[in-house]
Amino acid sequence: MTMPSPSRSRPLRPRGAARALAIALVASVALLAGCNKNEEKPATQVVAKVGKVEITVHQLNDSIRKVPPVPAEQAASANRAVLERLIDQEVTLQKAADQKLDRESRVVQDIEAARREIISRAYLDKIGAGTPKPIPAEVAAYYEGHPALFKERRVYSLQEVVIEGAPEQVESLKKTLASSKTFVDFVNYLKANNIRFAGNEAVRAAEQLPLASIDQFAKMKDGQAILNARPGGAQVINLAASRPQPVSLQQATPAIEQFLLNERKRKLIADDLQALRSSIPIVYMGDFAASAPPSPLASVPEALPIKTLSPTLGAEITATPQVDVPIESNAASAPTASTIDSGMGFKK
Repeated sequence: MTMPSPSRSRPLRPRGAARALAIALVASVALLAGCNKNEEKPATQVVAKVGKVEITVHQLNDSIRKVPPVPAEQAASANRAVLERLIDQEVTLQKAADQKLDRESRVVQDIEAARREIISRAYLDKIGAGTPKPIPAEVAAYYEGHPALFKERRVYSLQEVVIEGAPEQVESLKKTLASSKTFVDFVNYLKANNIRFAGNEAVRAAEQLPLASIDQFAKMKDGQAILNARPGGAQVINLAASRPQPVSLQQATPAIEQFLLNERKRKLIADDLQALRSSIPIVYMGDFAASAPPSPLASVPEALPIKTLSPTLGAEITATPQVDVPIESNAASAPTASTIDSGMGFKK
């Protein structure tokens, strides 16, 4: 019997190929293990460490949420600035703790006051969150009921003089204003009689005026002026020029919806506070027991009085729907500041 040759009993794959395959398998397993290890490693929640204290991404995001939004291309630098402020805050906190400033009575009282304010505000926000939104019919009714704000909206160029004087002088000034042919004549009268005053001018759309004054201005014609007595003198506002710039219902809808929603929230919160105060005994002590104070829940006036025509006037007005419609550059032409200073003598 012929025996098989030894060479035929060996594996068909060469030794070198087997060894290469084994190495490749080991390398693949190691590579997969490394990948799995990287995938299982959780992303860090810490954005900075100040000493032993960690600043987390949640703290950073909460602080970012409280600052005004910025364009996308500025987001990275803005976020970095917020982080740096958090680091500065933590550095000072640690130093203050070393000096035991957090135990000072004034600091403890401020912390308690802040805590009370935050919790109270959270409750009021929760009450306001349930306010139903106005329906289209309510928005349309408000639009139709306030033509001076919308359909008959105007942009006004206003001139103002604030006059110092006694009450008896104010009555005389009313007569002088009524008899003056022009506002310039009235200002010249103030100068000729050495009456102290200061002047200003501004361009205001209807929604930038106090709500209670809008109808009054809507009835005025260009060149007319009004005088309001005020402590220590009077205020005179002249309508130098105006131009119609109406707003459609579609344009006004977002502002009206927000305005009506805010007013509804305000009333809902006031009613809830009144119910809470009625359910809990409240006793005034000491000097406050002498007379009952007026209810703090009295209705908030819809409009603020005109204090001045300063550039910040619009920011003071919160009781008027703020329509997002830009004022046309030629909407109303008022004299320039230099014209007023030289021709009318507003700087007195």
